[in-house]
Amino acid sequence: MTVRHARPADLPRVAELAAEHAAYERAAPPAPDLARRLGTLLFDTPAPRLRLLVAEPADGGPLVGYASCAPELSTWQGREYLHMDCLFLSEAARGSGTGALLMAAVAAEARALGLDEIQWQTPTWNEGAARFYDRIGAHAKEKLRYTMSSALTDR
Repeated sequence: MTVRHARPADLPRVAELAAEHAAYERAAPPAPDLARRLGTLLFDTPAPRLRLLVAEPADGGPLVGYASCAPELSTWQGREYLHMDCLFLSEAARGSGTGALLMAAVAAEARALGLDEIQWQTPTWNEGAARFYDRIGAHAKEKLRYTMSSALTDR
């Protein structure tokens, strides 16, 4: 398995994996033009914030996973950290060591950016992910995650 930065030609497959990821997490599907949107964020900007890593089988078969991350700010710590937005593996790739390879690549991205912390979240019901993250030495913090449309008016 090879983990590398995504290329423009990878984006349709990443969009497929993102749709699988959304279904797995019981969430709404991604935007129909996700591949185009990712292309803009990754390749059509002079200083992209988004980092997109993909897992490619040694035989050159279809991508089996991805991780996305971007630098964010912590007010409490007064510094930046790397926020991992997504880590997803196709069902067939789970338990193969590919997740650890993707996490190592995310950690390498953090180091390359001069950041010494990575933060992310996973659904509380995703026990497999929690076991994996515990196994690699991550520490869970309980919080509720909220989202809100910026179009909402004061109530």
